[in-house]
Amino acid sequence: MADALILVVEDEPTIVEVVVRYLQRDGFRTVTAHDGERALELAARERPDLVVLDVMLPRLDGLEVLRRLRAGGATPVLMLTARGEEIDRVLGLE
Repeated sequence: MADALILVVEDEPTIVEVVVRYLQRDGFRTVTAHDGERALELAARERPDLVVLDVMLPRLDGLEVLRRLRAGGATPVLMLTARGEEIDRVLGLE
């Protein structure tokens, strides 16, 4: 699975750079999106094996991206967020 494709969805360039660097170092292929709409486009076209998804995104927030991804399949999603409130965790787990 080292050549698995991972979609990294994050609007902060520094975070994208760090996450992608670590993933590629470990042999994963990556594609990136900087907003929610682009993330959905790439997910439909590229069919990633995993999505690393920020919650706070421009154009379409990460929770809505997650809802739409779930409606179309069961791709694993790892939520990446600085938000730590209990309600944020509950919404992400729903």
